[in-house]
Amino acid sequence: MIFDKDNWQEIFIALKSNKLRTALTAFGVFWGLFMLIVLIGSGRGLYNGATKAFKNIATNSVFIWARQSTKPYKGFNRGRRFHFNNSDIDALKENLTDLEYLAPRIQLGGHRATSTVSRGLKNGSFTTYGDFPEIINIRSVNIMNGRFINDNDIKDKRKVAVIGKRVKKLLFDDDEKYMGEYIKINGVDFRVVGLFGSYATGDDAERDEETLIVPFTSFQQAFNYNNIVGYFALTSVKGVPVSIVKDRALKILASRHNIAPDDTMAFGHWNLEKVYIKINNLFLGINGLNWFVGILSLLAGIIGVSNIMLIIVKERTREIGIKRAIGATPLDITGQIVLETVFLTTVSGYAGLFLGVSLLEIVSAVIEKYGKIEMFKSPEVDLQISLIAFAILVVSGVLAGLIPAKRAIDIQPVNAISVN
Repeated sequence: MIFDKDNWQEIFIALKSNKLRTALTAFGVFWGLFMLIVLIGSGRGLYNGATKAFKNIATNSVFIWARQSTKPYKGFNRGRRFHFNNSDIDALKENLTDLEYLAPRIQLGGHRATSTVSRGLKNGSFTTYGDFPEIINIRSVNIMNGRFINDNDIKDKRKVAVIGKRVKKLLFDDDEKYMGEYIKINGVDFRVVGLFGSYATGDDAERDEETLIVPFTSFQQAFNYNNIVGYFALTSVKGVPVSIVKDRALKILASRHNIAPDDTMAFGHWNLEKVYIKINNLFLGINGLNWFVGILSLLAGIIGVSNIMLIIVKERTREIGIKRAIGATPLDITGQIVLETVFLTTVSGYAGLFLGVSLLEIVSAVIEKYGKIEMFKSPEVDLQISLIAFAILVVSGVLAGLIPAKRAIDIQPVNAISVN
């Protein structure tokens, strides 16, 4: 039946007999699939914008820092300030069985503080971190030249530094050699061994690239931090929520620093995994709502097609009766009506799919080239989603054709032929 030339001629004649009606019916299906694609793509754009900050950081990570005690404990008064220290590093590694990476970190001057970095007559204020090599597994950077700090740097307390792109730009001329050269951080010489860029975008990237990273041990020695640790960044092994590791780490640190077990304010912590899960759940709901609204729009168009086909069947009552009288089976009549319905929905739906995807591509290109919107990035619909939407369309077209097809085969040949 699909390859029967006469069937296709009948379909085109029927659709051309009332061009305005056909166009309006097709537009309903076109608009339904177009809206479905645009809604899903826009939701993806919002999701990409909201999660771009997670691109260069492990989503199963948690950060823990010391505050001050808020309850008296073991003879210590409330309000006592304390610091993490180097011995805490080994204690956490030995006792946290589900720990994947542990990265102690120090920031020169403390949170949000900057340090004076100079080279010759050029100088600037930048953020300086003391790190272990493991930090790159938690908060990654794009090494553009040279290398990152390594275990030998830690062991030998080497005064080396990996600098961000903007640090290099402000301290060195464009064509000037910088690898192996020395810079001063708060008056202390460090040799440049690497250059990095950020995987983030916008202000986040600029902030990352105004950063210097030096070995943790040489940081403590050069800036008289003794054995102080600023905070811990850690991740859990696959399959274990990082909140479990965080709770165990807090108990270990509380015991080591004589903090009351119920003093929840003595430590600050930020669970990135928890934030990431919340964002994913939010956009899961948004995506579900987009599918719901889009499919309702599509069904409205499909129902319109079904209604129009009922009208067409009524108009072709005599024709159908003659076919039945000369030997057409109910299956032949049903196939003809369903084929006509599927053809109309498929062609108009494909147009909606094509234009919807094209619009998203154009919007994405315009945003990327002319105006980066931080909270909306790369609206897109992947191939699998497109195929699912198109499959829904085809199935809906078949279902839409069954009702008018049933009406057609119920027509009695004698009654149909006698219709004027």
